[in-house]
Amino acid sequence: MDTRYCLECGARIKGRSDKKYCNDQCRNSYNNRQKGDANAFVRRVNHILRRNRSILETLIPPDTGKIRLAQSQLVDKGFNFSYYTHIYKTRNRHTYYFCYEYGYMLLEDDYYMLVKRESRPQDAVLS
Repeated sequence: MDTRYCLECGARIKGRSDKKYCNDQCRNSYNNRQKGDANAFVRRVNHILRRNRSILETLIPPDTGKIRLAQSQLVDKGFNFSYYTHIYKTRNRHTYYFCYEYGYMLLEDDYYMLVKRESRPQDAVLS
């Protein structure tokens, strides 16, 4: 019989011939380590997106849902213009970049229009 060893801890494996790990803890540890780099990248991007959304949420007044601000005000708060969830182009060829429901559009002279997108009935998810 062939002697097999756990891929995580190196302990001798007993049981089925296709078994790779000595227990569930070793299996989970091995898989978490293998996927750690990819998960770290996703966590970093999600952190940046959440921070961008939070910055926009604090700057946009809830009563009007929009405001005009200088780019420097966004940069001072730590906003990262390289990360956004989606782009929306209007019929007038204006381009809005969104972090979830909060968006921004570049205006002239390094100013931005910040907006909150209101949900509409056609945006609702049907089950």
